Parts: sequence; C-alpha cells; structure tokens
Amino acid sequence: MLAKPKLIIFDLDGTLINAYPAIISSLNFTLAKFKLPLQSDHTIRRAVGWGDDLLLKPFIGKNNLTKALYLYRRHHQKALLEESFLFPRAKMVLRLLRQRGFKIAVASNRPSRFSRILIRHLGLKKYFDYVLCADVLKHRKPHPLILQRIMRHFSVEPKDTLYVGDMNIDAQAGRRAGVKTVIVTTGSSDPAEIKKEKPGFVIKDISALLKLLF
Repeated sequence: MLAKPKLIIFDLDGTLINAYPAIISSLNFTLAKFKLPLQSDHTIRRAVGWGDDLLLKPFIGKNNLTKALYLYRRHHQKALLEESFLFPRAKMVLRLLRQRGFKIAVASNRPSRFSRILIRHLGLKKYFDYVLCADVLKHRKPHPLILQRIMRHFSVEPKDTLYVGDMNIDAQAGRRAGVKTVIVTTGSSDPAEIKKEKPGFVIKDISALLKLLF
C-alpha cells in the first residue's frame, strides 16, 4: 500500500482516456492527404506519447511537418469528440479520490488545446484542480519539469506526490522528479519497457489504484 499523498498527478492518454482511435484516424487521414502509406493501429499506438509533432515527424518527414500538423490538428479536433472514450472505471476513480480530499492534476505531453477538448467532452473538468501540458513548457516528458511545475503550483513536496501514467517515459519523469510513480499497462509501452524503468507500482487497470491507496 502507498503512503497517502497530498497530490495525485495523472497523465491523460493511455491512463484515463482511450484516445487511440481518434489519433489513428487523424494520423491516417493526414498520411492519405500526402499519398503516403497508411499505418497499422499497433504502429501508431506505439508512436503516441511524445506530442503530436513528434508523432507525425517519423511518418511525414521534416519538410512537410508544418502542413501535416495543420491537417492533423484540424481533423483531430473533430475526431476527439467522436472517437475518444474513458477507460472503464476511470471516472469512478477520480470521483472517489475527489471525495477523499486529494488534490488532482493533469500532466500531459498532448497540446493544451486538445487536452482541454478531451477533458471537457468527457466530463472530467470538475475532478481536476490543475491541468498543465508540455506545449507551454521548455521540456516535455520524460523531463521532470512538468511534474516539478505542478508540485510548485500546489506547494507540495515530491514525498507527498503521486504520479500515475502509462508509459516508460512517465516512469522516467516520475523518477527524475523524485515522486512515487504508478504505471498502468493500458497505454503505449509494453510491460517489458515499463518493467525496465522500475516504477514503484505497475497495475493493469486504473481502478487498481484505489487498492494501493485505501
């Protein structure tokens, strides 16, 4: 069981939200516009987590990236509303944590605009005290800056903070920030990648977080 934190920070994609169908749809739409080969769900899923510019770059190339991002983001604004879903029991977890008095924040490499679309569309806004995305920072995860800024916002020490993510880069960011880290295996990283980073806890379902806390 975890020592009770004062602050719990969540990643979004792959942790609380399954936006993979929307991402796959938008990326393949963009590739089609450039007459490039469409990619499999698995290939795209494995590329997610670093921000949309780094998602597109390996498939599109540097020269066409600006135009590709414009096409991708225009399509994605609609796709998020049609093809994104909460993981089972995610809202229940947030509701119970809120009832228990925890401060709850979001740390995402997804651009702020799209993170807020997702949060509003899926009815999560009331559960979060603070949302911070890497597009407004100098560094993105696995750099610890985003977690450090959130802790500073709440004046909470690393020892009183818990970070919940789904990728090896989340485990790296948590370790570098000196916070306790839980990784849920519903995201882009496979179990071997996660295990290699040695996070504090690995769970298969977001609802298992409650068993660690209560």
